[in-house]
Formats: sequence, structure tokens, C-alpha cells
Amino acid sequence: MSSPQSSSEPVLEVRGLRKYFEVPRSRGGGRVHAVDGVDLTIGTGEVVGLVGESGSGKSTVGKCIVRLLEPSDGEIRLHGQDVSHLPERRLRPLRRQVHMVFQDPYSSLNPRMQIRDVVAEPIRMHGIARGRTARQLVEEMLERVGLPGEMHSRYPHELSGGQRQRVGLARSLVLRPSLLIADEPVSALDVSVQASIINLLLDLQRDLGFSCLFIAHDLATVEFLCNRVAVMYLGRLVEQATREELFKHPRHPYTQSLLSAVPLPDPTLQRQRHRVVLAGDIPSPVNPPPGCRFHTRCPVAELPLCQDSDPQLVDHRRDGHLSACHLVRGDGGAPDVTAPRLATTKIERGADPVHHKA
Repeated sequence: MSSPQSSSEPVLEVRGLRKYFEVPRSRGGGRVHAVDGVDLTIGTGEVVGLVGESGSGKSTVGKCIVRLLEPSDGEIRLHGQDVSHLPERRLRPLRRQVHMVFQDPYSSLNPRMQIRDVVAEPIRMHGIARGRTARQLVEEMLERVGLPGEMHSRYPHELSGGQRQRVGLARSLVLRPSLLIADEPVSALDVSVQASIINLLLDLQRDLGFSCLFIAHDLATVEFLCNRVAVMYLGRLVEQATREELFKHPRHPYTQSLLSAVPLPDPTLQRQRHRVVLAGDIPSPVNPPPGCRFHTRCPVAELPLCQDSDPQLVDHRRDGHLSACHLVRGDGGAPDVTAPRLATTKIERGADPVHHKA
């Protein structure tokens, strides 16, 4: 991925984003802390990956940004304008600037519409063009995503999963938005198809220059596609860094555990590596742990420090690498949970890799 273009103002700024869901009394009551104070910035032409386990709140962040969900608190700024609480009447013109690609390429398409009409729907709703001009915009975008003219009159059920996701990309990009939210766009596809969709997304981003928040659980894809990576755990960001820095020098124990689960292409190195098997499941977002939310599963947690004090995202070396861990030193040095000297029942040599699905 090429470096993002310089810009005096970021495309997206998220500050203190929170999203809570009330649990009915019939189900025990309480409040789900789905997103609990997230700060995120995406520059012009930049692709930022958002990773973490299931239940960490990644998709909720994406849906709040496009206002499919109403934020409970915080600010969402698009090109400097606060859109977090705008009424629909004022928000509608801004919706041209941000679009979303969903995980399931079938349920996100209207089964009763031909794909040319699916892609034309945003043009019609925003009154961008009519007649021949509108048809030309649709045909050009469908051709750009690899769907030739003979397929434009087909219905979603006549297409494969990969072809349906190409339609989803065409629909999201036909208005040339400045920001694309891609919510696990390949996780529902066959492995043989995933690479072609990722390469297509990369080509489209390079050609059209849009910024992108890429939500995923496949770290290999994130490493290939993204400029920067943000790691999320139980509603909060625990680490942010450039792609190169995060994959080479992860500082947070949770990030280290995620990376240790990525298979290596060399079978010998794969057998010799030390991998972290996290104990238990992610805690309930209704009643998150006190202090560091990861301390209940962290192999190197120091009590009572990690249990009593809530760590904040800190740029220890002022190099843009932020981490929220009490054990990261002032010079950026971090505990290595994959080191042999820390091997316990939670760290197994040659064990089966743990797959963290977001």
C-alpha cells in the first residue's frame, strides 16, 4: 500500500466514541459497553486496519461512523465537520462522502433488483445524474470491479459470493466517496476468492484515492493492505502504530498474542515458535473487568497494578506508536509474552494456533 497523501486536515476524526446498549430487565438488565472511548484518525488516502476478537466492538465503531447506529457519546468529524449528532436532513448530503461495504455480500443486496439497479440506487437517491449519464456511471463502475456488460441485468442470486461482493464495492464507490468503511468484506467468501477481492480493493483505492477503515480479523490481510493498524479489545483501543512497526515490534501483550497466532509460511519456524494461547474467553461487555480490561487473560499481568489502574493510550517514544499497557517502559520497551522464559500453561511450544475471529 502506498503512503497516504499529505493533507492539512484528516478525512475522519473520532474522539471519545462510545456506544452503549441497554439490556432489558427480562434478560438481567445492565448496559453493554460495546464501544467505550475510542479515538481514531484517518488521513487522506490512508487505509487503517481495525482488528480484534469477536465482541471487541470493531463493527460497532464502523456502524457509528456511518450513523447506522447512533453514538452514545463522543465526536465523529468528517472533513472537520462534526456529524455525530446531525439530524438526518442535514446528514443526508454528507452521506455521499462515506459508504460502507458489509460482511455478507448476499443479505446486503436487494434480491429483487438487477445489479445495474443496485449500483444505480445511490445515484438516484442523491440525484447525481439521470438517464444516459446515470447508466454510463453504473456501467463504468461495474466494469471497473470486473463485472462485464452481460452480467449487468442479472440478479444477486445468479452471482457467486465474490461477484456479489464486487457489486457491493461498485455500489459503495459509484459516488466516489472520500471514506470507505469495509466491515470484514472477505470473511464470508471462499479462501480462493478472498485474494482477488483484496487485490481489487487495493487497485480501487490506488486509482480512486479514497481513505478506508478496514475491519478484519485476518492479520495477514491487514498487513498486506493497511498503512496503519489499530488493535481493539473489549470496547477500547489497546495499540495503534504503522503497519511495519506494529507487526515487527508489538508492545501490548494482547497484540503479541494475536500476532503469535498467525501461521508462518516456513514449517520449521512454525514448529519452533512460541505461541500464546489466551486463557478463557473475552469478558462480558456488560460487566467489563476493572483496571486494564485485558488483565484477566494477560500472561504477564502484575497485580494489583493492572487490576486497579486503567491504562491509557500513550506514545512512549513519541514515534506515533501508542499502547495502553502499564508494563511498557518509558523507552517503549515491552514485555514479550512469546518469549520462552515466560512459558507457562498459557504459552505452548508447537501448539495449534489460536484463531481470533473478529
